[in-house]
Amino acid sequence: MGVTTVTDVRHTVSVDGPTGSAVPGSSSPLTTLFASDQGGHEQVLLCQDLASGLKAVIAIHSTALGPALGGTRFHAYTSETRPEEAAVMDALNLARGMSYKNALAGLDHGGGKAVIIGDPEQIKTEELLLAYGRFVASLGGRYVTACDVGTYVADMDIVARECPWTTGRSPSAGGAGDSSVLTAYGVFQGMRASAQASWGEPTLRGRRVGIAGVGKVGHHLVEHLLEDGAEVVVTDVRAESVERVRARHPEVTAVADTDALIRTELDAYAPCALGGALDDTTVAALTARVVCGAANNQLAHPGIEKDLADRGILYAPDYVVNAGGVIQVADELHGFDFDRAKAKAAKIFDTTLAIFDRAQTDGIPPAAAADRLAEQRMAEGRHS
Repeated sequence: MGVTTVTDVRHTVSVDGPTGSAVPGSSSPLTTLFASDQGGHEQVLLCQDLASGLKAVIAIHSTALGPALGGTRFHAYTSETRPEEAAVMDALNLARGMSYKNALAGLDHGGGKAVIIGDPEQIKTEELLLAYGRFVASLGGRYVTACDVGTYVADMDIVARECPWTTGRSPSAGGAGDSSVLTAYGVFQGMRASAQASWGEPTLRGRRVGIAGVGKVGHHLVEHLLEDGAEVVVTDVRAESVERVRARHPEVTAVADTDALIRTELDAYAPCALGGALDDTTVAALTARVVCGAANNQLAHPGIEKDLADRGILYAPDYVVNAGGVIQVADELHGFDFDRAKAKAAKIFDTTLAIFDRAQTDGIPPAAAADRLAEQRMAEGRHS
């Protein structure tokens, strides 16, 4: 294995192999690691296996609460400059986000993330996944991996052949299977908490909810909302996803696209597709009073959370309400029990309410309140 390791970036840089002499720019990965409030990562591995074509980055942000836990993203980075640098930045940002998510989910895990560079449709092979598993195993349990964009349960079954610190496996391999079930359940609990804070009752009965993205998670969320008595409006870039929902539930309304959805009269809006869903244009056009969805990194840039608050829109922080999936894969490490994992995911309701209370007490947006609570738990774990 060929490994370049940046280890404990608060103190040293240890590199095995030749390095270039270029000075990192202001937005380079090294600047983020050493000279940015977005840094502080404990360890970053750059992994390469020439035989299989594997190029990967594993970022461990924090182990203050326990071994870092986070998925493996398989993606073709198309940065105009250096796709490898874009991959490292993605891993750093995602790993940091997992620290916060795991902290507020009440898990005894820190945050980590891995990215495999390349188009999974073109380069994903069993040999490559086995090589990746060996790199994860080399960390000796400091990082526990799982599925993410571009990787699936079958892939984790292969990785697990080389690495015992693998979750998101199939039931036949001792795993929990598809984590989207509890992800959707957790989002629904966050939406119930948002309804409690906004309308005084923990139910969406009689409310109109718009869902952007009815794929793996979104179509399960539709089921929860209909059972709760909500009116549901959906959209998706994939027509077949919308058709699947409407074939099962003809009472669901579909609109052409997200732009049409946010302009529909809604009580609640659930972004369940791509990140950056809440930008200046979207926030200005939103009719909903509540935003609560499964998509990661919904805020397009800093300041959007204040814009939402200024418009009287209650935002349930994405990394809080979409934590059902990571709760599920974490439970797998203890011999998966669905009822136990679901009971823990149900606590997202209480956590979301606590965040709204903290936001009101401190006079800050819920996103900032969530960060403060997560940082508090990580600090307590670090000093325990």
